[in-house]
Amino acid sequence: MSLRRKIEKSEWLAARIAAVAGWYLGLCDRRINWQTEGLKDLQDALAQGPVLLVMWHSRSVMGALHWPVNDGPLSSLHDASPVGRVSGALQRRVGLQPMQMARNGSNRAASRMVLKRAKEGVSIGMTGDGPLGPALQVKDAPIDWARATGMPVFCYAFSAQKGRRLKSWDQMLVPRARGKGAYVFARFTGQTSRKMTPTEIETLRHDLHQFMCATTARADALLGLPPGP
Repeated sequence: MSLRRKIEKSEWLAARIAAVAGWYLGLCDRRINWQTEGLKDLQDALAQGPVLLVMWHSRSVMGALHWPVNDGPLSSLHDASPVGRVSGALQRRVGLQPMQMARNGSNRAASRMVLKRAKEGVSIGMTGDGPLGPALQVKDAPIDWARATGMPVFCYAFSAQKGRRLKSWDQMLVPRARGKGAYVFARFTGQTSRKMTPTEIETLRHDLHQFMCATTARADALLGLPPGP
């Protein structure tokens, strides 16, 4: 059996790999000299209730460590892929409440859980382009759940002065445990409602895409770097 299949089937193995990944990312979090923007705005919003947190998959690897867990719980979504299983285990290690989504077929049960947790005051986190891409294309899930829950929408992105890009569909950025870094939380001001026309939904998707790209570019700009995916 391949390592991929073993991870998909074994929570224990995913947890062990997550322990190694968590140790390394924790080292990065401690050693990198971070600059942050928008954290106070997020904390103020959390004092009023839960939020929907969205990010590009390529900039998501540090998100669990940067979430202000003392200001409110976060339940993030992951799929059953090897990377997804490790991501879920890592989220549990840092005190989050991950939910596994089906890679194919219906996610009605998970969707009901999302709505239940939102009503209980738990913020929801997800990647805007999903677990499989295409990269930098906003999927239906963040649009649908923003409309269904009415929660404020925040975008997150991090950047690192020293890092490397994985050879993955999203060119995921992984920092090195030194140098300078920056992360940004920014509140999306687009209007959502349960009743929207198809044209309004597509306009919302476009606006959210632009805002997520701008948030990512802002994290890069704080370090004097050109914008990247």
